Amino acid sequence: MNALQFQQKLLSMQDNMMNFALMLTANRDDAQDLLQDTTLKVLDNQDKFVDNVNFRGWVLTVMRNLFINNYHRVVRSQTVVNQGVDLYNLEIENDSGFGSPDSSYQIREITDAIHQLNEELKVPFSMFVSGYKYHEIAEKLEVPLGTVKSRIFFARQELQKILKDF
Repeated sequence: MNALQFQQKLLSMQDNMMNFALMLTANRDDAQDLLQDTTLKVLDNQDKFVDNVNFRGWVLTVMRNLFINNYHRVVRSQTVVNQGVDLYNLEIENDSGFGSPDSSYQIREITDAIHQLNEELKVPFSMFVSGYKYHEIAEKLEVPLGTVKSRIFFARQELQKILKDF
């Protein structure tokens, strides 16, 4: 596929990309930013695209990865690990401007839900939320990578059950 075909194919996907971005962000402005970032990243990495690969899937995977990386960056910037108490006990700074009792209650409820998890799930999940990569968690805890991924998955499922009314 030549450069012109690549660009035309990418432009023809803009509506699909916007719908996917809206699904990820739930906010039109953030979705437009994500769409723009994805378009730039895809164009910058055009040489990495292999012709026999599903183009749409490749582009949407780039978008999803950008969204996840941006999300982790935001979480990392808002998370302070308190080394004095418990290495995996996270204190979340609330810079959102919502200092209401409701928001602090919600944060407390989420924190309590995380503390309800057994150690086997809580430790890798807390590390993941604080910005550690899967392979870093596996090295730190001295367990296989697949074990880390499944524990984080099960922690999410458990938290969804606990916080279902949230």
